[in-house]
Amino acid sequence: MKMRAARMHGYKEPLRLEEIPVPDFGPEEVLVKVGGAGVCRSDFQMIDGYFADSLTLEFPVTPGHEIAGWVDGIGAEVPKSAGLAEGDQVVVESCWGDGVCRQCHDGNEQLCGHGQWAGFGPPGGYQEYVPVHYRHLIRVPAHDDVLPQNLAPLTDAGLTPYRGLKKLRSAGVLGAGRTVAVMGVGGLGVYATQYAKLLGGGATVVAFARNDDKLAVARENGADHTINTRGKTAEEVRTALESGTGRPDVDAVIECAGSEESIRMAFDVLAIEGAVASVGLIGNRINIPLFPFVAKEFSYFGSFWGNYNDLTEVIALAEAGRIRHTVTPVRFDDINDTVDALARGDIVGRAVMVYN
Repeated sequence: MKMRAARMHGYKEPLRLEEIPVPDFGPEEVLVKVGGAGVCRSDFQMIDGYFADSLTLEFPVTPGHEIAGWVDGIGAEVPKSAGLAEGDQVVVESCWGDGVCRQCHDGNEQLCGHGQWAGFGPPGGYQEYVPVHYRHLIRVPAHDDVLPQNLAPLTDAGLTPYRGLKKLRSAGVLGAGRTVAVMGVGGLGVYATQYAKLLGGGATVVAFARNDDKLAVARENGADHTINTRGKTAEEVRTALESGTGRPDVDAVIECAGSEESIRMAFDVLAIEGAVASVGLIGNRINIPLFPFVAKEFSYFGSFWGNYNDLTEVIALAEAGRIRHTVTPVRFDDINDTVDALARGDIVGRAVMVYN
């Protein structure tokens, strides 16, 4: 039996659209029929060589780490307690640790130093069927808009800023009378805006982006104020902040772009004892003035992806209708054009590849 697959055969090359055999799956694995595969900027970055020094890839590689679909086959040793049956709708928790390190025992398999990530070596959702260990599946009953094309982005774009906002909440910089900024309203930022309202405890939410269409989505998702930062200096942004909120600074930033410029802006508008959580990855380095960082007692959190429990919380919000989806379905045949559009910043929300 054959399936379609969009695979990397080298860096800086278009994906090759191929027909390959449907993969075998092990006794503790489940064969997932992919119903939606999110197209993430990290996929473009992998193709472009951004991770070449940190990831050892054996080509061909099938990208696509945001995966949702249906159970198509179940290994003989998958326990009944897993609660999985053929036809069940599932999402894939894509961070697979070695199971023995401290991070794995703490439940943070995404931080495992010897782990793997679906789509970054093991085959991802840019192919029609994917084998997954049963431990990394979450069953999600289908109803309303709780469907694969909306669920797939929640496994990264919807998961990563959620973890970052939880860190800011734990740092005590959210709550009534506080202001939280969402920097960058791309695939992650559209969810970050919603979580800033859901987890913010009454904090005022301000979305920053360089595109008015993306800022419009941020307002639809609950942002109290928006600022287009294109061409603006830090002082001009502080003035715009004061005009909208009554103060020229913010207590917390969820930084979703990851560019050096955006991170610098985050600290330029940060109030005394404020905190920044970085979840975006575009640039390679940051440059933050040291004296203000120390003298104003800023906090800076790196926050990578999310763990299984984080994802179950995100899925629960989706099942309860608390998450708004900004999704554009794209055809398998159009995947290279979609990756190119994503690289240019032309995608609003999340593009999701579907196979129909």
